Amino acid sequence: MNKAIYIATSEQNSGKSIITLGLMSMLIGKTAKVGYFRPIVEDFEEGGFDNHIETVIGHFGLDIQFEDAFAITKSKLIKKKNKGKIGEVLDLIIEKYKKLEERFDFVLVEGTSFTGEGTVIELDMNVLIAKNLGIPTIIVGSGVGKTLEELIDSLYLAYDSFKVKDVEVLAVIANKVQPENIELVTTGLKKSLPESILVNSIPLISNLNNPTIQEIVNKLDAKVLFGAAYLNNQTGNFSVGAMQLCNYLLHLKENSLVITPGDRADIILGALQANESVNYPTISGILLTGNILPEQSILKLIEGLSPVVPIFAVEEGTYYITNKIGSIKSKIYANNKQKIETSIHTFEKYVDLDNLAEKLITFEAEGMTPKMFQYNLVKRARKHRKHIVLPEGNDERIIIAASRLLAMDVVDISIIGSKKQIESKVSELGLDFDFSKIKIVNPIESENYEDYVNTYYELRKAKNVTLGMAKDLMEDVSYFGTMMVYKGDADGMVSGAAHTTQQTILPALQFIKTKPNSSVVSSIFFMCLEDRVSVFGDCAINPNPTAEQLAEIAISSADSSLAFGIEPKIAMLSYSSGSSGKGDEVDKVRTATEIVRKKRPDLKIEGPIQYDAAVDMAVGKSKMPNSEVAGQASVLIFPDLNTGNNTYKAVQRETGALAIGPMLQGLNKPVNDLSRGCTVDDIINTVVITAIQAQGL
Repeated sequence: MNKAIYIATSEQNSGKSIITLGLMSMLIGKTAKVGYFRPIVEDFEEGGFDNHIETVIGHFGLDIQFEDAFAITKSKLIKKKNKGKIGEVLDLIIEKYKKLEERFDFVLVEGTSFTGEGTVIELDMNVLIAKNLGIPTIIVGSGVGKTLEELIDSLYLAYDSFKVKDVEVLAVIANKVQPENIELVTTGLKKSLPESILVNSIPLISNLNNPTIQEIVNKLDAKVLFGAAYLNNQTGNFSVGAMQLCNYLLHLKENSLVITPGDRADIILGALQANESVNYPTISGILLTGNILPEQSILKLIEGLSPVVPIFAVEEGTYYITNKIGSIKSKIYANNKQKIETSIHTFEKYVDLDNLAEKLITFEAEGMTPKMFQYNLVKRARKHRKHIVLPEGNDERIIIAASRLLAMDVVDISIIGSKKQIESKVSELGLDFDFSKIKIVNPIESENYEDYVNTYYELRKAKNVTLGMAKDLMEDVSYFGTMMVYKGDADGMVSGAAHTTQQTILPALQFIKTKPNSSVVSSIFFMCLEDRVSVFGDCAINPNPTAEQLAEIAISSADSSLAFGIEPKIAMLSYSSGSSGKGDEVDKVRTATEIVRKKRPDLKIEGPIQYDAAVDMAVGKSKMPNSEVAGQASVLIFPDLNTGNNTYKAVQRETGALAIGPMLQGLNKPVNDLSRGCTVDDIINTVVITAIQAQGL
């Protein structure tokens, strides 16, 4: 079941607060615990609050602290973007959202408001956030100042911006539409959007669009003289009292704000009297301009009237103040119950609630973004903490990675090497490194050295290994680190930054050995593409596997995929799709596919199949229209090492994809191999997946 919805717009003053309040009211009526989250908020003063968050939390009594309900302010976002650190922003947003997701049955996520600096990046940022959170979207647009064609075009463009990035759009809502055009707008939108999209239109509600007296007081920094209890009065319009009273009364309309200089006692008293009269409209307030207050006698007269509307004063002149009031954009505040209730009522009246609720409940996200995948990896590794040994303590990349892993507080670490040399390198690199939280092991000086030597000798003496040979081999960091894993002094090992694949894997094959149901050790890469995470295997170990080995690699890769939260849809790759191709290589893939189907009928598998038919929906449907895998494969099995290794590197280089791995499969305990050209991030990612592998043992 879907657990969240993202409310987005592509413009300012769209009125999405109505949608937020209405949706929240609907969700609370259907779900036990509802949370609220704004990834990006406008800047607020230290010790202050974001109005949207305060309103929603306050009105609905949500059990959320203010600081948990948002991730970052817009100014901080812009600074991060300018430094090329949008990835850090996404990590923070995902982390804070996930904490709410764990606490609540459903989370309502509200996008940015397109005000102030940085509006040019907001639509792309909202798309990126919704994509990485893996949640569907409701798009809101305003009809104010637009022709029918312009409104439809703007909403379609916003829809397309999300859809092109594979973010599911559940509904499109045209807000602030002239009441007489509701049917016209709804029909026009339905014609331009897919049939699956829920379309609704909401009319312009004047008492939601116009500011309250409180908003005007705040914006003008006005001094309230009378009627502080009535500051939530809603303005309908405003007019300047500059003519004689008898003429001005003719211009009063319902909920008018009267603007007049403070020395116009006739207008002030006449407006107050009109407010009491059944023959004239109600006024919302009186604004006194020009830094002029009425005479004391007039003030005394007003003070004795009951009830009284708000009367407030400003220093600026009438012309300036009138223009400023005209530019005030109304907001909904927590203490304005009337506006909130009107918003909820309006939403319920004009939105198809049953249809929307059904879409929210039945929506299922497909795929997983790289950021979400990496977040889940760290979260899982941290949940059941494991101990990983890094044998290559003389490599500075290992030391830097260990420092960052300590800061992440995700695993326990042992490093094999000279403590003095590691301390010197830490000082040279200027790293923050807490030596009390890390174990540094020198094999010869280790208290376990003799035990490890004897254990290895006993395990390998039948292979003509002597005690002297065992001693020599246990001085080798790869053998010593692997023995730590074998003896349970570490849960897994990551090596290969300064050693070959053979040097890393050979000790594991000698005494950790393969699992009872495995005859081959293979590898996978988690390929983190822009919009999905795919599993590639085998790209590092087996040069030319047999059909039986290829089938085992496919099964192991599918199990690994499932263990890491990716639904396995296996594509057995070849130069031919279906039954058309002939030759030994394609026959091998065909045979391997049949072996998998026989051994594991629960797995979705297709083969032989070409790469484009496996990953491109249009090509897949064209070549293999009845396949459950074609066009949507998540596990791609290559026929040999030459194809696999070159393909993963080509995809990585040409698309900028992050390749996490290789992760070895089939061993009794996790030992993973790094590339000698690995980065610090590669080491960290491999340590994390090794820790997760260890949890499954």
